[in-house]
Amino acid sequence: MTFRSGFASFVGRPNVGKSTLTNALVGEKVAITSAKPQTTRRAIRGIVNRPEGQIVLVDTPGLHRPRTLLGERLNDLVASTLSGVDVIGFCVPANEKIGPGDAFINEQLNGFRRAKLVAVITKTELVSRDQLAAKLQEVSELRDWHAIVPVSALANRQLDDLIGVFFGLLPESPALYPTDTVTDESIESRICELIRESALEGVHDELPHSIAVTIDEINEREDGTMTDIHANIWVERDSQKGIIIGKGGSRLREVGAVSRKEIEALIGKKVFLGLRVKVAKEWQRDPKQLGKLGF
Repeated sequence: MTFRSGFASFVGRPNVGKSTLTNALVGEKVAITSAKPQTTRRAIRGIVNRPEGQIVLVDTPGLHRPRTLLGERLNDLVASTLSGVDVIGFCVPANEKIGPGDAFINEQLNGFRRAKLVAVITKTELVSRDQLAAKLQEVSELRDWHAIVPVSALANRQLDDLIGVFFGLLPESPALYPTDTVTDESIESRICELIRESALEGVHDELPHSIAVTIDEINEREDGTMTDIHANIWVERDSQKGIIIGKGGSRLREVGAVSRKEIEALIGKKVFLGLRVKVAKEWQRDPKQLGKLGF
């Protein structure tokens, strides 16, 4: 059997199921998910290992028309990522009309001639067979794809078909990562993301864009029974700080409780999680603040 390995990336509008699909294919949660816009902010690599090869999936932020310096940098990150991958999967949800955002992304794909293009119809569990057939026809008219694959990450439908298509388009190559690796994300980065995922739930309007998380310290206690983690949740205005903290600190406690369970599952130990909410004025538009927050 010929062994193939290479890089593949999912692109699409925000909230079309890219991160959920990445997690489903890897078989482990490597990217946070949320219905909020701009959930993914980095190029997160999830690694699919099979006897026939290795796919390094790069989950990218949703391509969009940027309104802030952060938005511009996220689009730049997507562009630099796509320039180096072997396969691009353009994700279109089965339950939504193709709109201007999809047309914008489809046009951008013309600039990445190195990659082979696959259309991925996501969220197929939400539509009937007739609706799916209509969506397949609609997507086929956008361009000449190497393949069009309908999938459902939640219902585990046709994921193996998508993996097979990707392997067929990858070059012959030895594994790029050790075959027991599922991501190259650091533990600190994954912890930050899990906290941010919890903080995103229940907020509204522009607040999701304004949330960032950093770690002050991670220390394992001498007896090895618990890990102490101290982290900061950053927002842009004092009014947002009040929303994250909640009445009497109720919402911050909930964020801590939810994210602590996820972090304990990740590192396999009990965790003490200390959270502080801090304000960095208009950090999405401030180059210096963006640098401090890792963008």
